[in-house]
Amino acid sequence: MIRTKGERIFEIINYIILLLVVVITLLPFLHVVAKSLSKESAVMAGEVSIWPIGLNLRTYRYVIGNYAFLRSLYVSIFVTGIGTFLHVLVTSLVAYPLSRKYLIGRSFLTFIFIFTMLFSGGLIPTYLVIKSLKLIDNIWVLILPGLVSSFNMIILRNYFSTIPDSLEESAKLDGCSNLGIFFRIIFPLSLPAIATVCIYTAVGYWNSYFNALIYINNRNLYPLSLYLRMVILDVSAQLVDLNPELTNLNPESVRSATVVAATLPILIVYPLLQKYFIKGVILGAVKE
Repeated sequence: MIRTKGERIFEIINYIILLLVVVITLLPFLHVVAKSLSKESAVMAGEVSIWPIGLNLRTYRYVIGNYAFLRSLYVSIFVTGIGTFLHVLVTSLVAYPLSRKYLIGRSFLTFIFIFTMLFSGGLIPTYLVIKSLKLIDNIWVLILPGLVSSFNMIILRNYFSTIPDSLEESAKLDGCSNLGIFFRIIFPLSLPAIATVCIYTAVGYWNSYFNALIYINNRNLYPLSLYLRMVILDVSAQLVDLNPELTNLNPESVRSATVVAATLPILIVYPLLQKYFIKGVILGAVKE
């Protein structure tokens, strides 16, 4: 296929824009990585840009060996793992019935979910509900409020609707129940969309900050995002009390090392699921 001059120019412009986005996104992170690895005198003098000056791993040894960091890491892993599993389970169980054309009131029920994407009850009513459920300073407050996502439900609903009804009818003739049809047929055939939702959900739980800030007062339940906030705001005042060793370290280097250590897990997992992410979004597009 021969492309026109306008199409080639359009493609070049797209590449330039994407390259600029990559540079704008990547440079700050490279700067943080460089500061975390550079010697403390260079960091204090402001000489570090995107390449480390010297090599200093003391900050990483401190961060990795810091009990407060490891405790927050455990909380984030627990919340992300359990939260993602429960979210995918509950959201898919909601999306499957809504994808069936024979469900009475399907359009109205779908509208209710979409309505919640535009309007919410507000912060104060939500806080009162959480408090009445005795979830304040409870690790489950970081999981339960996000069990169902209207956006993810729509992705799964649209994907489920592309699966032929004949498969469901054949399974019913063989005596399979509705749950059996879902877990044995629908769910295995929807792995690309499920993987997409898993990525969205895992990243959301891992980066969740606001719920922890509002509902968690106990430092033992701080996720990484809240621990990171504590470090960035005032590492010298808040963490020296936890470990006197920090007095011998540069607070700016500790901040940078903590940011990198908190970001690495999600950076490692995301590329492994990226192909499912792209495929799931495309196949989960609206189809009637």
